[in-house]
Amino acid sequence: MLQIHEQPGIPPLTVAVAKAAFPNGNLVTALRDELGTVYSDEQFRDLFAERGQPAESPAMLALVTILQFVEGLTDRQAADAVRGRIDWKYALGLELTDPGFHYSVLSEFRTRLVTGGAEERLFTTLLQLFQARGLVRAGGRQRTDSTHVLATIRQLNRYELVGESLRNALNQLAQLAPDWLKTVVRADWYERYGRRFDSFHLPESREKRHALAQQIGADGNWLMAQAFAADAPTCVRSAQCLEALRQIWIQQYYIENAGAESQVILRSADDLPPAKQRICSPYDLDARYARHNDKEWIGFRTHFTESCDPEAPIHLITQVETVSAPTQDIEVCATIYADLESQNLKPQTHFVDAAYVSANLLANAAKADGIELVGPVTKLQDVSWQAREQTGYELARFTIDWDNKLVTCPQGQSSHRWNENATDST
Repeated sequence: MLQIHEQPGIPPLTVAVAKAAFPNGNLVTALRDELGTVYSDEQFRDLFAERGQPAESPAMLALVTILQFVEGLTDRQAADAVRGRIDWKYALGLELTDPGFHYSVLSEFRTRLVTGGAEERLFTTLLQLFQARGLVRAGGRQRTDSTHVLATIRQLNRYELVGESLRNALNQLAQLAPDWLKTVVRADWYERYGRRFDSFHLPESREKRHALAQQIGADGNWLMAQAFAADAPTCVRSAQCLEALRQIWIQQYYIENAGAESQVILRSADDLPPAKQRICSPYDLDARYARHNDKEWIGFRTHFTESCDPEAPIHLITQVETVSAPTQDIEVCATIYADLESQNLKPQTHFVDAAYVSANLLANAAKADGIELVGPVTKLQDVSWQAREQTGYELARFTIDWDNKLVTCPQGQSSHRWNENATDST
């Protein structure tokens, strides 16, 4: 239950002690001096129930979350800072004798933000305060770059993926409907799915591993048939773990009809969906595999846009966009521009690296968005296996006659067909 906490100002004793302890100020005290009260409890009212145990002030927890990020503190360290540091008490408007709170409250607060889709409120509120003070504005200069974000999951091969997916589903169903599961699970499943799947516990030969994957596919198909039956408990039929299992089975297996019976067959590597769609782990259905130059990872890609006006006293992040790891940088520019425009922060000049640049985007940014896009236009790197291994003819060795729509290989053979892709953005 949310109780509105009055925040008329900083207690006088806290102000006096803070000024004596920090006569020249520091980053935390400057935050209070320059911005005043940043968040209000009303901003987070919809995240709390009307009845129940009174909660800590969400406005205070929001600011603690910001300070925690700035100083790189754990939840326990942040709670200790609230309890024992004068500069934090000053920034939060607390009495010197305020006892603080248990560190677990911070994790619970972040969960409320994510569950309620309110995590951006912390960022946008600060951004609006910066705008009101003229620290960031529309029509200036901004720049964007991306970084990879690792998912908190273990990298699994295909055999581990299907085994762990079924094991996870069984563990979840054991909590939702244990009595029903006992009537469905076969005797040999306890040994097969009783421990985590990893390469150390898989059969050594490839043939035996393939046979195990086939057995797992059949077991998973049997479990889903029982779980989605009309007489299965409602909690089972609507279980998220079964929906995850269904999606993974569609990607990894196909059903082959052989007379009156059907067989669940493991797909070949060439028959798998592309990386942008393929699930890598049952524990994070959104994480995807990607490779950029020599770096490989499973997770996401985050794009940061920052103001970079030379006359501005500080540079501030104005937009953050997190996408699936395989999503190319060039695909997010339109979303970034739309978001910046909705916040009245559309730049006049936008600096990017080569990954964000294409001929179409250079033209469209100027015409449709009124933005001067500045970035290096370089020859695209040939990432084909022929170019990497130097055992065949790479793209640069072919001659393209655009007027006559002919492509000639190094041996003098010309193409017979010419297909144009209207959506090509290169």
